[in-house]
Amino acid sequence: MTVQFSELGLGDKVTDAVTAAGYTQPTEIQAQAIPHVLQKQDLIGIAQTGTGKTASFVLPMLTLLEKGRARARMPRTLILEPTRELAAQVHENFEKYGKNHRLTVALLIGGVSFEEQNKKLDRGADVLIATPGRMLDHFERGRLLLTGVDILVIDEADRMLDMGFIPDIERICSLLPARRQTLFFSATMPPEIRKLTERFLRDPVQVEVARQNSTADNIDQKLLKVGATPKEKRAALRDQIRAAKELQNAIVFCNRKRDVATVARSLERHGFNAGALHGDMDQKSRMDTLDRFRTGSLAILVASDVAARGLDIPAVSHVYNFDVPTHAEDYVHRIGRTGRAGRSGSAITLVVPSEGKYVDAIVKLIQRPIDWAGAAPAFQDAPAAERSEGETAPEERKKSTRSRGRGRRSEASPRQQQAAAAAPAPVAEAPPQAETPPANQNTRKQRQRQEQADDGPSSFGPGAHVPAFLLRSTGRQAS
Repeated sequence: MTVQFSELGLGDKVTDAVTAAGYTQPTEIQAQAIPHVLQKQDLIGIAQTGTGKTASFVLPMLTLLEKGRARARMPRTLILEPTRELAAQVHENFEKYGKNHRLTVALLIGGVSFEEQNKKLDRGADVLIATPGRMLDHFERGRLLLTGVDILVIDEADRMLDMGFIPDIERICSLLPARRQTLFFSATMPPEIRKLTERFLRDPVQVEVARQNSTADNIDQKLLKVGATPKEKRAALRDQIRAAKELQNAIVFCNRKRDVATVARSLERHGFNAGALHGDMDQKSRMDTLDRFRTGSLAILVASDVAARGLDIPAVSHVYNFDVPTHAEDYVHRIGRTGRAGRSGSAITLVVPSEGKYVDAIVKLIQRPIDWAGAAPAFQDAPAAERSEGETAPEERKKSTRSRGRGRRSEASPRQQQAAAAAPAPVAEAPPQAETPPANQNTRKQRQRQEQADDGPSSFGPGAHVPAFLLRSTGRQAS
């Protein structure tokens, strides 16, 4: 039997706002969580991304807040989010579904002046949405009192763990009243988060609508073996985007912020409508980029994992992993940006030979195979010719580490032996020659600039040339 929003016990104002937004039936997490929240029970909500976790606490909170009034600097409810984008998105949900209410919602995030935020707090906030760091800044400045908080929501709890916010969360919980309602929402539930819930929640109800770390069945997942160099990867990405069927828009995920900017510039140079989003951008630029992507004026968003968690962009048709995520849980969140709200989606991951172990970890986590676009390669014993420039095999790295530990006793390389043999033999009693500038200094600088331009890793050690100090004589030859 299908449940309707009108049957969940929500207030009439909330139900009318939901109907005006075009929704009549709740998602599974909403149908199970909302009644418990309305009964003021502590709750742990576990569901894969894109299932409507945000509305499952926003809607009942609006109903509970219909009674009562906020006082200056004393918020009635507190919602903690790991990133500015997620905090801003929850704020938009309160504006959307709370349009029939006269509630004050304050948003405390970095990149915005303290003065404007203080004005909101001084008027009194029914709902305070914040990132942990900025909220503690206001508290330490004496601009915020937490003794009136009745409901605490910790959203994307596993992301809080990944970003190192757990100490801040523990401190914030210690500042709140002991008698409060606490709601935990997360896509995964690591052991560290489980311990946190046991410490700060009282007899919580657990609502789990999907197996932890699972991926949606409506997402077509593929792996694609590509060349190891950055140029080959970027070319493969462009080919995949051009060949994609029914591509409306796409998010391209990179592991490093530097690569986000590089890949975005590369796509723009080749005629794609692309933009970058990463944590080093100022807040205005980040929000402007997201707004352009949401409204369709930007077709391809190249992003770091700042865009992997919780962002509600419902119509993303494709996700491309330019790099395989080093943490398997991030794969679940990344591909969860597509296939939302029952739509079909496509996720393609570019894999270089050195990333085989990360692919194995992902398959083990989601407990389902991922098909290869073409024959599945054997990455465990990838030949040296297929490794990326500057990368060594595991056994070679061990030998190199042992050699460095022995210091000067280690045997010189053949190139060093050849250079030493070619150098004139020093004479102890002869005075040293005046040093001359190395002849190949300009050549070396040109090589370094070229490597940086190609985005390849800088070589470690002598490289293809013989260093000048091995060719320089240490004294005059005997006559």
